[in-house]
Amino acid sequence: MPSRRPGLRLTGPSTRSAALASGLSDRDLRHPGVDRLSRDTYLPRALSTELAARAAAVLLNAPGRAVVSHVTAAVLWELAIPARGSDTRVHLTVATGSAARNRADRFVHRLPLASDEITRVAGIPVTTPTRTWRDLAMELPTPQLLAVTDQLLAGVATSASLEEALLRRPVGRGAARARAVLRVADALAGSPMESVLRWTLLDAGLPPPVLQHVVTDEAGRFAGRADLAWPAQCVLVEFDGDLHRHRDVFVNDLRRQNRLVAAGWTVLRFSSADLLGRPEELVAEVRAALRRR
Repeated sequence: MPSRRPGLRLTGPSTRSAALASGLSDRDLRHPGVDRLSRDTYLPRALSTELAARAAAVLLNAPGRAVVSHVTAAVLWELAIPARGSDTRVHLTVATGSAARNRADRFVHRLPLASDEITRVAGIPVTTPTRTWRDLAMELPTPQLLAVTDQLLAGVATSASLEEALLRRPVGRGAARARAVLRVADALAGSPMESVLRWTLLDAGLPPPVLQHVVTDEAGRFAGRADLAWPAQCVLVEFDGDLHRHRDVFVNDLRRQNRLVAAGWTVLRFSSADLLGRPEELVAEVRAALRRR
């Protein structure tokens, strides 16, 4: 009779040496319930989808003052980065002279880091929201950076605190991008993709829209709230995410659109397929609507 495989004994992030010191064997680390993230980083497979657990595993054999940063810090701060891709590596910032290298489970950034730019989330050392924003300005395209900036302003940061983070690193990669989004960032943005849509229109030279504009009919009754609006032209633009595919939401959207049209507004609705797949045509449609009115 074949021998039964022992049960899973690894309960959290570990290195090989730490696992062996705790009484586990190499066979335990080869258990199908264990993921080997890199050559000496192990994690129970059930925890592999949890970013905090993956970050804790990576930090076990990272340089002593390594800090989770960039896109990984953004996720820990619950900042959504639209169209981010599927990179699951943990991003770390280490000292500029560190010999740490990239591995399958980590991407290493060598940058100066002040002590007041470090905090903890779920017990993990991570860059502060404002430092994270300045780091992201080095990596993200401008539309995605605006989406992050809008979210920060709606939550844990102010324009002044972001400006201070920029003053700490006023030149170099990402400085111009950070400065550009600060000029137009708005805490009223309704979603990250709505922020991307707004930047697409602004970058094409269209006038700044009013966010979350309340529309009323001739009797002063509430007709709807617009994602982006140009009240002088009675034109509004809506971004429809996946939620709008649900039947109840779809029905409510139709009724709302009818009220807005009856109130004299031109309503343009776009999806991610429009924004990411045909941005030039999207801009042209909005521009034409504004000119007609």
